[in-house]
Amino acid sequence: MADRSSFSMGMYCWNSLFYLLCLTTILFLLSSFFVLRLSGRPNFVFQSSTNTNTISDNLNAGRGSAELCEKVIAERGVSKRVLKVFMYDLPPEFHFGLLDWKPEGSSVWPDIRTHVPTYPGGLNLQHSIEYWLTLDLLFSEYSGSSNSRIAMRVRNSSDADVIFVPFFSSLSYNRFSRLRKQERSSFDKLTQDKLVQYIEAQDEWKRSGGVDHIIIAHHPNSLLYARNQLWPAMFILSDFGRYPPNIANVQKDIIAPYRHVIKSFPNDTSTYDSRPILLFFQGAIYRKDGGVIRQELFYLLKDEKDVHFTFGSIQRGGVNNATQGMHSSKFCLNIAGDTPSSNRLFDAIASHCVPVIISDEIELPYEDIIDYSEFCIFVRNSDATREKFLMNLIRGISKEEWTRMWRKLQEVEKYFEFRYPSSDYDAVQMIWKSIAHKVPAVKLKLNRHRRYFRTTNVSASREPPAFAVPHSFW
Repeated sequence: MADRSSFSMGMYCWNSLFYLLCLTTILFLLSSFFVLRLSGRPNFVFQSSTNTNTISDNLNAGRGSAELCEKVIAERGVSKRVLKVFMYDLPPEFHFGLLDWKPEGSSVWPDIRTHVPTYPGGLNLQHSIEYWLTLDLLFSEYSGSSNSRIAMRVRNSSDADVIFVPFFSSLSYNRFSRLRKQERSSFDKLTQDKLVQYIEAQDEWKRSGGVDHIIIAHHPNSLLYARNQLWPAMFILSDFGRYPPNIANVQKDIIAPYRHVIKSFPNDTSTYDSRPILLFFQGAIYRKDGGVIRQELFYLLKDEKDVHFTFGSIQRGGVNNATQGMHSSKFCLNIAGDTPSSNRLFDAIASHCVPVIISDEIELPYEDIIDYSEFCIFVRNSDATREKFLMNLIRGISKEEWTRMWRKLQEVEKYFEFRYPSSDYDAVQMIWKSIAHKVPAVKLKLNRHRRYFRTTNVSASREPPAFAVPHSFW
């Protein structure tokens, strides 16, 4: 009996102790809760804020996180960091002088408040990237601190994030690359030689080795002679098709869209059924290198029902025919040509014709921001040339899926429109954003390679040596 009483008493004590510990824990949690509530600090823990709910709801609805972050920043009145760009005052022969503009007085730039030199039309326009970015920098000095401005010209290079070289390289190639009578070198090559001499003489280039410089060479053949000397700079290109990887690569350089040549499709109310052509291609069929696939696809598809696959050019109303054809088509082929990319992709986007991309080596503009698979169909070269593969794939896409991609094309087309003055999320601003994304990596490289500048060549000179770019810089 004594043992049983002792056991009962022990259990009673343990139970009492357990209940006491539970009560103490509950009281501690409650007191902590009220203390935190009084301090006003735990709202993010115990209750969700309106902004958090809004972001979560919109993310669940499929809206992009980057867009939402920018929306919240704008609503809270927090200013976005503007990319600071120093632009060389190159002589007019490198930029607007190529458009037959003549300077007045000592200024090397046109007064864009009164007159903007026009860029030649036709196929020249597709590679006119340098023209739009230069205009945007000039305009930034008159537009003030606009909330929508992404890049701003600064006059002191030490304040700049990047150095912009305003050479209209694509225009120089298109207009002046052919040899004239009794010429040993073309005007384009001579201009590039002068450009290299000018840039390498600048203090900004000597300080950084050119790593923080922006040079546009959007036409695949532009900057053909100078690229081997100016390669440390950040190139803005259409693709890497004609560049060795030690000269241009995705780590240091930027891919920019072509300016579309065909007419836009405003107020597009078309439907799947109202576009009678299933698959559209019009362009050069017989190409070299990677473009041989065009010829193979032509013979595979030329007899397919509802497929338009013909030769076409810009002459004899070619642009109007292509515009009408793309506006009437459900899917538009974008096939590798002499280089992996072409303006045909951006013509398709402007037409809200779902692009079918057949180009294994293609690089796409701002793909770190945009998911192209939401509005494009990607097909490997090896699959596209298999009998019936491509047509079975296209015919297997439902009306509902096509309509979803068609709507998405109308959402993203603004990213590929070049405007002056630039506007929110147009191609000009998106390119500046892509440049801004590269700036931290450039700063990191520069800072790391400046570590030992005081101990380099000390005996040779008391002057800090110029920054030298090693072969393995990127």
